[in-house]
Amino acid sequence: MDAGRPVGFIVNPIAGMGGRVALKGTDGVVEEAVKRGARPVAPDVARLFLEELEDLKDSITFITGPAELGETYLREKGFRYEVVRHREIGRRRIDGVLLPDTTSEDTKELARAMVDRVRILVFAGGDGTARDIVQVVDKRVPILGIPTGVKMFSGVFAASPEGAAEILRRYLNGNASIVERDVMDLDEEAFRRDVVVPKHYGRALTPYVELLLQGSKQPTRTDENEDLDALAEAVAEEILSEDGVYFLGAGSTVKRIKDRLGIDGTLLGVDVVRVKNGRAELLVKDAAERDLLKFARSREKPRVVVTIVGGLNFLFGRGNQQFSADVLREIPKDNLIVVAARSKLDGPIRVYTGDKSVDEKLRGYLRVRFSPWMEKLVRVI
Repeated sequence: MDAGRPVGFIVNPIAGMGGRVALKGTDGVVEEAVKRGARPVAPDVARLFLEELEDLKDSITFITGPAELGETYLREKGFRYEVVRHREIGRRRIDGVLLPDTTSEDTKELARAMVDRVRILVFAGGDGTARDIVQVVDKRVPILGIPTGVKMFSGVFAASPEGAAEILRRYLNGNASIVERDVMDLDEEAFRRDVVVPKHYGRALTPYVELLLQGSKQPTRTDENEDLDALAEAVAEEILSEDGVYFLGAGSTVKRIKDRLGIDGTLLGVDVVRVKNGRAELLVKDAAERDLLKFARSREKPRVVVTIVGGLNFLFGRGNQQFSADVLREIPKDNLIVVAARSKLDGPIRVYTGDKSVDEKLRGYLRVRFSPWMEKLVRVI
């Protein structure tokens, strides 16, 4: 293993808090997220990443930020590290929840201090964190994202914290290639209004290991729209023919189905619908995890209609964290209805809920509908 320069490690401690509570991001809405019941998720993800590197404690050194920006977790796990103490990190209490008083400027300042001292900069966060880092480091050093955010449309993220640890391990051993990947982010305020306004913030160097690094978000091809319209019509008719509760997920493909059911559903959120006697009633629009749990734990197990995020190839774990491990644990695998454009079915699809037993339940093969008459068995990893 290369015993040269240390590894940079930055944690955005509030990243991802808006996901399960249907805020589709955390930028500018931390207080609202907490009021809806959100709790920090990044610290546990950072700890999981470090636990996967347990055997490297004697051969790796980190440079990190103070307190919850990285120091806390490295100290807990017994790693060697040096802290860039760019400022004192305060605390703020929101509805009884104590959070570190950090901003994007902390990420940028730490990246600026590390870029010429580290061999790679690893960060735990989402697209906003990736955007802040690439604006500072450009292509001067490789970066690698541990996914803790909501959207994570950028191509610099590992598929999971465990995957990030393995990519880092292979990179340090000289067994990972370096590629250029796009860093993308969305206007979260527009995103919450069901408007997708993507922006390209640059290209970053990142270590690549097949199946461990995700791709970048890709739009549906325009030449598939006619097939998807026909698919939506067919699936809507099938839903209306069978009474029950349905969770209708995010994305343009499922939105076509919502429109044909005659409900005012969201484009980028999860909606709860009851079908009775051939009619669909919208019960909860833009549902949060706690809304889904109420129905999932009832005697009548809902059916779940979801699609695949193009480019990222995720079924669960990107942009739909309302489908948490607790929710999916209650849903039989046979109750999943997966629809997607044919172009999204060329490789395996991914799930990551943070719970190994739930992920294992979903793995294997799933039938994915891509036209009114055709489906394909797709491997879930």
